[in-house]
Amino acid sequence: MGTETFDLIILGSGSGNSLVTPYWDDRRVAIVDSGTFGGTCLNRGCIPTKMFAYPAALSAVPAEAARLGVDLGFGGADWTGIRDRIFARVDAISAGGLHYRDVGLEHTTVITEESRFTGTHQLTTSGGRVLEAETIVVAAGSRPALPDVPGVDRPQVHTSDTIMRVPRLPERLVVLGGGFIAAEFAAIFSGLGSSVVQVNRSPRLLRGHDATISERFTELASQQWDLRTGWIVSRIEDGPDGWVTVHLDGAAGATLELDADAVLIAQGRVPNTDRLDAAAAGLDLRNDGRLCVDEYQRLLAGGQPVPGLWALGDISSPHQLKHVANHDQRIVAHNLEHPEDLRANTLGPVPAAVFTRPQIASAGLTEEQAVIEYGRDRISVKVQDYGDVAYGWAMEDATGLCKLIADRQTGQLLGAHLMGHEAPNLIQPLVQAMSFGVDTHSMARGQYWIHPALSEVVENALLGLDVPDSGRL
Repeated sequence: MGTETFDLIILGSGSGNSLVTPYWDDRRVAIVDSGTFGGTCLNRGCIPTKMFAYPAALSAVPAEAARLGVDLGFGGADWTGIRDRIFARVDAISAGGLHYRDVGLEHTTVITEESRFTGTHQLTTSGGRVLEAETIVVAAGSRPALPDVPGVDRPQVHTSDTIMRVPRLPERLVVLGGGFIAAEFAAIFSGLGSSVVQVNRSPRLLRGHDATISERFTELASQQWDLRTGWIVSRIEDGPDGWVTVHLDGAAGATLELDADAVLIAQGRVPNTDRLDAAAAGLDLRNDGRLCVDEYQRLLAGGQPVPGLWALGDISSPHQLKHVANHDQRIVAHNLEHPEDLRANTLGPVPAAVFTRPQIASAGLTEEQAVIEYGRDRISVKVQDYGDVAYGWAMEDATGLCKLIADRQTGQLLGAHLMGHEAPNLIQPLVQAMSFGVDTHSMARGQYWIHPALSEVVENALLGLDVPDSGRL
């Protein structure tokens, strides 16, 4: 089998798929991906999870309505109906994208095999095909991390890759982990009717978030499903009636056993660099396994950019977020097509949301990070509860909050953290202010805020900061 030569090879069909622009119409392009076409977000990540999260959130409406004098009922969830509606749409998009790239475009070839570097500009697939190109973009993403404990290979044990396609709603689900994936799935399955037990090693969930958010969410989670903190999994064994038994170890030699018909391991994700044999191309790796890139998304070897090699998304970014991968893709696409005018990837801050119950959104520094970077006396912090604004009164909201952190000297917003109804939407004007350098007082008083919309919680938080007066009324 001879060497196949291309002008561009893209490893991964997620965000990397969008690199195939009209610029490449007269050039040979290969997209190499052994997984489902379209990548993690489309097939087993942010899109289907949010399509589950919305109907699951509706299950909480009857209890919320009852507080306000409205009698609603929840009669249960049609798991198979929800699942099939979601994946009928997702699978059709994936299949359509594959057909368009592989059949509809004359210049593009899709290779559905595992591949690894066998040279700086050479790849060899699991089927023995040797591929070469002067330009290679690594967009191979990440995958769920698995603990090194016996029993994780049992069929009742799932990751986010498989849990959404189970044939029936689990009667009892054990969720192992305390990050955003665990928080979302605990809310989804408890909302749809599963008995959920979430197990976490540390006492707080969402430890990467601001402490105010993390602490309040941990308390709220414990009120919605069974939360066990201070435990780590030691093994998973066969249990009664086709279930499994999850064995946990705690402090001072304590042990705990949990029976479940399904287990979800949600303990983070790892970049797929170990499957690429990056050492064969001499590529630099970070301690967590990510590929090293410079500000232009060029891959590095010995600290220097390698001509023609690029990376984007989870394989190189510390932010495992689709909108970050998409921005990386736009940077790489520009730089591939305009090598004489390279564009640096300097966009910030990076916002993120957790579609759990309640919703959470954040951008910028946490209070702890701001204290370390600026000093306690330099920062101003304001926590505004949803329940202290008029729309919050209408909702009888007792849990939502907006926490802002600003520079006392300049009035610049350093961090924004929201938890509650529509948090991922409410945070966007704060992201805009941080991105374009609008000081907090100007943002609060330089525009109208609709009264009594829930957005007033953002306005009041801005006004509560101890920052310089911009002169606006």
